[in-house]
Amino acid sequence: MSDTAGKQQNTAAFYGQAVASFVVAMAATAIGIFKLEADVWVRAFLGIAVLYLVTSAFTLAKVIRDRQEAENRAYHPFEKL
Repeated sequence: MSDTAGKQQNTAAFYGQAVASFVVAMAATAIGIFKLEADVWVRAFLGIAVLYLVTSAFTLAKVIRDRQEAENRAYHPFEKL
């Protein structure tokens, strides 16, 4: 018998709120950059910077999650038997 706790699952409402918040934030940022009174190259630079920031934030969140999961995993020498 294993005494490890199961993975904690998020509710559907929490997941939906997180997705909706992300979509609203990205849309607001895209609209803000599009409506900005600046040259096209400035808006393009800001758009690329936002995309880079988003992808690096996702990567950082994944790395932190993986590290926490690795630290929380207890070693069981006979686990595979």
